[in-house]
Amino acid sequence: MLYRSTVSLLVALVCAVPCLAGLPGAEPFSPEMTAGLKAAVARFGPDYKPRSHFLNEDGSPRFTNRLALSTSPYLIQHAHNPVNWYPWGDEAFETARRLGRPVFLSVGYSTCHWCHVMEEESFEDMEIARFLNENYIAIKVDREERPDVDSVYMTAVQAMTGRGGWPMSVWLTADRKPFFGGTYFPARDGDRGRSRGFLSLLQELGGRYRQQDGALEGQAEQLTRRIGDLLAVTRPAVQIEAAAVIRTLVDSAGTGFDRRNGGRNGRPKFPSSFPIRTLLRHHRSTGDPDSLRMAVHTLERMAAGGIHDQVGGGFHRYTVDAAWQVPHFEKMLYDNAQLAMAYTEAYQLTGDENLAGVTRRILSYVQREMTSEGGGFYSATDADSLAADGEMEEGFFFTWTPREFKAAAGPDASPCMAYFGVTEQGNFEGRNILHVEGAAGAVQEEVLQRCREKLYSARAARTPPLLDDKILAAWNGLMISSFARAGFALDDRGLVRSGERAADFVLKNMTTQDGLLLRSYREGGGIQPAFLDDYAFMIQGLLDLYEVTGKVDRLSAAVRLQAFLDGGYQDLEHGGYFLTGSDHERLLAREKPTYDGAEPSGNSVAYLNLLRLHALTTDDGYRESAAKLLAAVSAGLKAGPGRMNWMLHGLDYNLGDPVEIVLVPGKKQDSLKPFVDYLRTTFLPSKVVVMAGDRKRRELLTGLIPSAAGKTARKGKGTAYVCRNGVCRLPATDLETFIRQLAPLDKKMPGT
Repeated sequence: MLYRSTVSLLVALVCAVPCLAGLPGAEPFSPEMTAGLKAAVARFGPDYKPRSHFLNEDGSPRFTNRLALSTSPYLIQHAHNPVNWYPWGDEAFETARRLGRPVFLSVGYSTCHWCHVMEEESFEDMEIARFLNENYIAIKVDREERPDVDSVYMTAVQAMTGRGGWPMSVWLTADRKPFFGGTYFPARDGDRGRSRGFLSLLQELGGRYRQQDGALEGQAEQLTRRIGDLLAVTRPAVQIEAAAVIRTLVDSAGTGFDRRNGGRNGRPKFPSSFPIRTLLRHHRSTGDPDSLRMAVHTLERMAAGGIHDQVGGGFHRYTVDAAWQVPHFEKMLYDNAQLAMAYTEAYQLTGDENLAGVTRRILSYVQREMTSEGGGFYSATDADSLAADGEMEEGFFFTWTPREFKAAAGPDASPCMAYFGVTEQGNFEGRNILHVEGAAGAVQEEVLQRCREKLYSARAARTPPLLDDKILAAWNGLMISSFARAGFALDDRGLVRSGERAADFVLKNMTTQDGLLLRSYREGGGIQPAFLDDYAFMIQGLLDLYEVTGKVDRLSAAVRLQAFLDGGYQDLEHGGYFLTGSDHERLLAREKPTYDGAEPSGNSVAYLNLLRLHALTTDDGYRESAAKLLAAVSAGLKAGPGRMNWMLHGLDYNLGDPVEIVLVPGKKQDSLKPFVDYLRTTFLPSKVVVMAGDRKRRELLTGLIPSAAGKTARKGKGTAYVCRNGVCRLPATDLETFIRQLAPLDKKMPGT
């Protein structure tokens, strides 16, 4: 007994935080690296709980690798695996070249469920970790911080397998060329019904690499060329008829429409896979009732389903079923930003307060749970959470047993249980995912609100899912747009202010001394030069804030960021923008993204930004860049408009007879209220709005917005100027005249 106690004491002394006795099969760290890793773990604080099975008696991690030096939540999750992980960088590839080893690249993100599964099964397995450490250089990448790396190697995986996803697993040469890849692999042969497991693949491919297999080298070269062809291809421009392209997408949406549940037929169901906002625009411009019906029905069914957090607000990532009932429980900032925009626009088009209520709940959730102290928005929350038995379970935090529901809701439990479909058998592993089962009006709204508040309070006592608290410029840009647009439509200054705070946070904390954007912020600093979508989404957010608030500095910031985007990312020869700037790391190919996925393409958003900037400033450079961008993507757009949904927003903008509206206040403080109230409640996507303000603000605007020059209030009354292509109608001082002047744009005008 004394012997064992002495050994335990010695281990505890040697393995003081963190234990760096050595990763299995790996070379020992240098004294400098050891000191750096100890300092890195110490910065996490005394309450830090390492994410690993391998812990010392005092709870400190037995193993620590280079990922502890990162600020990425995803990389830190893997910092105590026994795998000798490297972050992406020259050191890893130089070591692979020196040792004559292949590289194993693993790409994922912090809230990825199957990334967690592969970590548990393989990267926390001592046999697999030892084999990796002895035979490979292992690299871990956070796809949300390095979308360029993710895109290049995802293209390779899709070329090899016909599909992609995360975790992404890729085998590379020391020259960064891929020769094999896939997504999730179970640990061993036969696991989860798969004939080949991860360990067997490591053994087979490592052996082929060491033998200098000529076929493997040839495959790597062929794949590298294929990546270049797929990512950097420039196709000849074709003639685009905007209305016909939009009609093609609308017809496709109708053919595949799930008439019962909304969205596309089949499963799984992703909100981003159905072109809701394009359908709203098509209805606005053509009056097509089917477009409106498909869009609104989809929004209503999603809001009623389990994909919608009925207690806390916000939406989960997707559902595994066709009825929006059983979600994958992670929540992503970019999903909620896009959905808030869609519900806001549908409310403006229909006046349905239920749709407005969904918008409010989304943004309330973001304000409450996803906003940093400084105002920036966090990225995501995990699908898994700690269950009552101490194990991690998917969705536990969000689900209920009847007993739990009754205890939380108290006297209101019975009607609320019926409304939210709570049953003894449940609908998810014996528990209940709340959804709207009852008919509208079956329960008084005040009772439902009381239930939600009680359930939220009870749920707050549970261990919440992991929060990914990094702040990404691109995703913040999308959410800034949502807060600005919703705040305006709902006449809620608090929402607009949340968007302004986030914009201030990004511009203050996520820019270099020269004003260039940074991609990510965490632990007090910004890292990684920004990508195309960071610039495009932030420019959009700033333009939305400008149109809502009239603050000139928002427009100035948008113009400044657009200049940086044009200077470092634009394809001057063929049009459009590259994902990476001229100062980024050179990878196997330089991508020019065009297709929209879960997030819109940076080029899709940039296209509409350029059109709006031209309308505001009359600078022909913006119009010319927009035309070249459209030409660059025209072949792909004509062949498959469903893959470029956001680009159609720009096409619709031009089709909608775009209008510039200049509002000049009169002597009375609320002199513009009739005009503003009309714009709040009317869906007018083909417009820009200039809040000219007082004389001082108009003077500031003159250099940026020529249309603001010379605009004055008539007879002391609030005055609206409606202009198209630089030509303005007579000033309007009453709402009836204003509406009449908007008539070509506003299909809701009486008598049309």
